[in-house]
Amino acid sequence: MSGHSKWKTIQHKKGAADAKRGKIFSKMAKELMVVAKAGGGSPDTNSALRTMITRCKAVSMPNENIDRAIKKGTGELAADIMEEITYEGFADGGVGVVVKVLTDNKNRAAAEIRHLFSKMASGFASQGAVSRGFKRRGQIFVDANSVEEDKLMDIVLNAGAEDMSRDGDQFEILTDPNAFNGVMEALEKAGIKTDDSEVRLVPETYVPVSDKSVAKSVMKFVEALEDNDDVQNVYNNMDMDDAVLAELEKD
Repeated sequence: MSGHSKWKTIQHKKGAADAKRGKIFSKMAKELMVVAKAGGGSPDTNSALRTMITRCKAVSMPNENIDRAIKKGTGELAADIMEEITYEGFADGGVGVVVKVLTDNKNRAAAEIRHLFSKMASGFASQGAVSRGFKRRGQIFVDANSVEEDKLMDIVLNAGAEDMSRDGDQFEILTDPNAFNGVMEALEKAGIKTDDSEVRLVPETYVPVSDKSVAKSVMKFVEALEDNDDVQNVYNNMDMDDAVLAELEKD
């Protein structure tokens, strides 16, 4: 799954640039609202909120934006009611795509997501047709040059991680969703920075893609979805051939 995880890293770096335009700030603010609403507005007692704040600061989200989103989540400030919706379907090459939406207008969101699927992909799939091939897991990436493998493995396994493996220049750590915050706290305590970390849908199996045009089509579709204000996360099971990934990185 090297091509998949490396693409996620490229997306993460792109996301840091997007944050300058405020796009990622808006999406993270919604997540903060949801987390604060569920577990309270204090990071001292809400570990999920504490982890989310760390993610926000990693992309330089201003403290006032973070505080405002938390207060909206706890009801201290007025906020629109958000609904969570999932869409799924297939992109070029039979690549499965799951779209997580958080919106204050489900009719608008449905129309816009449907338009993108009809314009750029094979279309919607029935509920569960794609998502059954994914599993909700904590996924953490650490620069392999920043820490010794044995040291990192001891830290994350003792903190409750399920597995750790090396994929190119990164270590990938997988956890049960309930253990994710504990592992993140252990890494923070050890002074180990993460390249990317989130509880997300991780593919159980991957669709290999060795055709550059198919890979570019899928990437363009995913990026169009991610550019939609109502879309929080887009998950896919494409595993790009390393040669194709190298070509795309040059484009």
